[in-house]
Amino acid sequence: MVLKVLAIVVVLILVYIFFFKKSRESEITGNKKHEIEDELVECPTCKTYVSSKESILSNGKYYCSKECLLNK
Repeated sequence: MVLKVLAIVVVLILVYIFFFKKSRESEITGNKKHEIEDELVECPTCKTYVSSKESILSNGKYYCSKECLLNK
């Protein structure tokens, strides 16, 4: 009797892992893809990388600071 109960519990755990665990993992990894919306761009003057959100856009080029923009 105990062996039958253990077998049923093991089958239920395997069914849970097979059907429900994968859907939760895909939801988690799907959300992480949407978190990364920023990219690093290279400053043409000093060749450092800066976030495109924090950079200064001028004539289609991204600059890391006003000094680099003026010294182009």
